[in-house]
Amino acid sequence: MRRFRRRHPRLSFAIRSLLIFTAAFGAAYGFIAGSRTENSGYDPNAFAIGASFLFALACVALATLSIRLRWVNKRLRTLALHNEALIDRNWELKEAEERARSLFESQGDLIVLRDHDGRITFVNDAYCELAGQPAGALIGSRFNFEVVEQGETALEANGTRVHDQKIATQVGPRWIAWREGWVRSDAGQPAELRCVGRDVTDRTETERALAEARDQADAANRAKSRFLAMASHEIRTPLNGIIGMSGLLLETSLTQEQTTYAKAVKTSGEALMALIEELLDYSKIEAGKLDLEQRPFALTTLIEEVTELLAPRAQAKHLEIAAYVDENLPHEVVGDAARLRQVLLNLAGNAIKFTSTGGVALIVEPGIWPGHISFLVRDTGIGIAPEAQARIFREFEQADERIARSYGGTGLGLSISERIVRRMGGRITLVSEPGKGSTFEVSLPLGAAESSAGQNTFESPDLAGKSVLLAAPTSIEASLIARRLERWGGQTCVVSDIEVALVLLPERSWHAVLIDRALGADMAERLGEAARDYAARRLILLTPATRHEQMPRDAFTGYLVKPLRVASLAARLARAPEVASPDLAGDPMIEPADTKSDVESAPATPIAHGLSVLVAEDNEINALLMRSLLTRLGHRVVIAINGEAALESWLAAKSAGTPYDLVLMDVQMPQLDGIETTKRIRVLEAAEPGRHTPILALTANTLVEDRYACFEAGMDGFLIKPLDREKLTEALAQLAASRQLAV
Repeated sequence: MRRFRRRHPRLSFAIRSLLIFTAAFGAAYGFIAGSRTENSGYDPNAFAIGASFLFALACVALATLSIRLRWVNKRLRTLALHNEALIDRNWELKEAEERARSLFESQGDLIVLRDHDGRITFVNDAYCELAGQPAGALIGSRFNFEVVEQGETALEANGTRVHDQKIATQVGPRWIAWREGWVRSDAGQPAELRCVGRDVTDRTETERALAEARDQADAANRAKSRFLAMASHEIRTPLNGIIGMSGLLLETSLTQEQTTYAKAVKTSGEALMALIEELLDYSKIEAGKLDLEQRPFALTTLIEEVTELLAPRAQAKHLEIAAYVDENLPHEVVGDAARLRQVLLNLAGNAIKFTSTGGVALIVEPGIWPGHISFLVRDTGIGIAPEAQARIFREFEQADERIARSYGGTGLGLSISERIVRRMGGRITLVSEPGKGSTFEVSLPLGAAESSAGQNTFESPDLAGKSVLLAAPTSIEASLIARRLERWGGQTCVVSDIEVALVLLPERSWHAVLIDRALGADMAERLGEAARDYAARRLILLTPATRHEQMPRDAFTGYLVKPLRVASLAARLARAPEVASPDLAGDPMIEPADTKSDVESAPATPIAHGLSVLVAEDNEINALLMRSLLTRLGHRVVIAINGEAALESWLAAKSAGTPYDLVLMDVQMPQLDGIETTKRIRVLEAAEPGRHTPILALTANTLVEDRYACFEAGMDGFLIKPLDREKLTEALAQLAASRQLAV
């Protein structure tokens, strides 16, 4: 009835009015008619009272109706205001919907909604434009683009499916990145599949172009590495003859002028060899083939070996080179010792090159970060200008072109060192001032080896309360020796004037007196003689060049060779003093750490029972060099000019019952190379079990894959060209010892 009243208000009003009038008229008419009958018992007073009561009831009803009407009017006004707010809100929602629809339709991304049957319920303008059809034609259809290529698909945690597609469109093939997920637009309505696609054609093509460029760059790097390997092989082969033959020539009787020329030839060959090594290292780093080892090695031993290797070069320029390793560092650490040695040799070698007075110090101490070790290379050289320090680690860069012309070099050493250090997880920094020298710091994360336990291999002397006099020029070596002695508890007095030292001698009892031969032989002898009454230990510091000079037997109780080994210094200070010392050249008390090779190498001692050696070498000069070296070492040599000849010679010797003790196999030979020849020899040996013939590769290739190829073919080792005479001698001696051929 309420619904009827809302729909037909006038008709409802008419019916209501008619009912009220009929009821009122019937009641009044019946009352009047009844009162006028004879038996009605009409009483005017009672009638008046009744009429008044009815009138009062009518008034109450009218008042109640009035109050209700006022309340209804108030509710109507409230409803009207609420209705207006709803109308405004509805208008805002319609505007927002229009804006959203306009936004969707004008989006550059493709937007499409589909129902469960795949029919389109909504598309935006971008989708219509790419499809080439109006929205009216697409809505309600199952339209889909033709897929040319499907990319990878991924499913996110919220259920959204992400994938790329290459589709055919009116404007040509395009790559679209789709994001698809089910959404519900209205409550109670089924969910729809919302697909949003972004045109990523430019990005995809750029990525593919970059991938192709990367592949081409990798191929170019591989080709460059292979070219450098081949070029180095071709260069190393004649270099092997140049360096080897010049070495043999220097061992013959030559005039002074001829000796000078031969040394110049050998020095030039070695300089060219160093250049080739730098280029190869650079190519390995560029190709990403720099492999690092993680093996324990003795830290102090490595540092002292570096200083000893560079000592002849420094002492030839009248420079000092010294090392100091903090005792708080572990004796053994884990890392790549070969690469660390390469970096330190490069930095210290550069320091020697650019230093004319003073010296070079190699200091190793704990780094500023836990687990790091800091390697400092300090020199007193020419220094580096601030503007040049920023580019000093770049390829083919040097601090100053004028200096580069004076000192030479390619500018690759520091770049290679910086990349090696970065590959090892460390950093390299430079602090320098022109005219005041430079300090290169290499900080590396090197953990202690399990077997190290932070202990040294030598026992440190207890110098607490003991005085040590060090007479030496004001130099790097003296300062580091004093620093070491102070760490051992000694009270060190360093003087650079002999007269001052002579005055200080009577002032106290000295535990030891160390005298540097650099002060002069006469001065050192004078101070040594004067110290006999005041110090039981009198040690003289010598260089390898002055080691064999005769010194008074009673002036000194021992000697140490610079650069000093810390174990030798500790042993000399801890050992009981001798009354007199024999000739310094033949001191039997010298520890193995003191025994250092002289600047000039002694001739190799031939093995008592020579080996039978087959040399497969196609280069005539290198074959002649190998024959000369092996013959001088007391071995019997047979030369084969190619792989086939080597195989035939090996078979003939085996059939005759006199197999070769060793085969030196050149890897690159015509007709049949060394790799294939070795494989055939190993196959023949496997068919007839018996004696295994050691085969060493002679190769100029230093790439890792070339070494692996040698080992996979069955070779037992390799020798790098240019051939190192000492390594050849060592390899032959080890072979002879293993076969018990040497006495």
